[in-house]
Amino acid sequence: MEPILKIENLKMHFPVKKGVLRKTSGYVHAVDGVSFNVLKGETLGIVGESGCGKTTLGRTIMNLYIPTSGDVIFGDIPVNKTSHRDLLPLRRNFQMIFQDPFESLNSRHTVRYILEEPFLIHRIGDAQWRQQRIYELLDRVGLPKNSLDRYPHEFSGGQRQRIGIARAIALNPMLLICDEPVSALDVSIQSQILNLLMDLQNELSLTYIFISHDLTVVRHISDRVAVMYLGRIVEMADADSIYTKPLHPYTKALISAIPEPDPASVRERIILQGNVPSPVSPPPGCHFHPRCPMARDVCRNTYPELKEYNDGEIRHSAACHFAGEY
Repeated sequence: MEPILKIENLKMHFPVKKGVLRKTSGYVHAVDGVSFNVLKGETLGIVGESGCGKTTLGRTIMNLYIPTSGDVIFGDIPVNKTSHRDLLPLRRNFQMIFQDPFESLNSRHTVRYILEEPFLIHRIGDAQWRQQRIYELLDRVGLPKNSLDRYPHEFSGGQRQRIGIARAIALNPMLLICDEPVSALDVSIQSQILNLLMDLQNELSLTYIFISHDLTVVRHISDRVAVMYLGRIVEMADADSIYTKPLHPYTKALISAIPEPDPASVRERIILQGNVPSPVSPPPGCHFHPRCPMARDVCRNTYPELKEYNDGEIRHSAACHFAGEY
């Protein structure tokens, strides 16, 4: 199957300014050479600790940040090398659901205008058609029609996220980037939003990039999972393989921290030593080696490439010199 999205060696480095003259003293390596493909109709989960570059990656794919280098190719069009005029119609095909719906929705606008705005920007339909389309969007995300003349602050967090989802699907996009869309919600509401996203995917043939730090949520919704550490992908495979046969020691540590619902079950907890290194001056070699209990000399000197370790028909990639050896 031909991928809908290709990410090729994507980098996003933010300059660090210091002094009265605001001279650049270094760079934050937020995304540091990420490559992957996303197939039509699948959900790719991206997980990792806070500060690993997940959100920056999503915003760079959306072209909200102009990447330092690398390519974001949607279909056969390099998004980051497309002019603003040519990018506008292309944006109809990929949208984003943000983590905090209260921040991402304009508090001065009614729900009616929030949902109508995409059609106004892209000059789609007349007033009557837009009105009918807005009613359809509200019904699809489970909100009553009397929501239209209310403001975002009049809704609960889950309802505000439903408004954000309605806005994201308004233009019938092909790809949705979901940036921790349920992390700010109560657990009971999280399940409702996740079920809504899965239903919309089936009904509208959507493709998702689902960003989260909650590995349980990612396993529930994702077909494949990419694990990020300090701006790079360290492991990628289908969800079951990641959770049952992790190859990278960082992934093993993350999975060992997942709460076990069975009180009688015993799981070995892997405690990582030290803190995540600064993305301004990442360590040489494998970025994970200062915290890795199995690090050797080669880990301190040479960064491992993301290689495939196939197990039958399962494609499993890991960036570790000794993947799966312990």
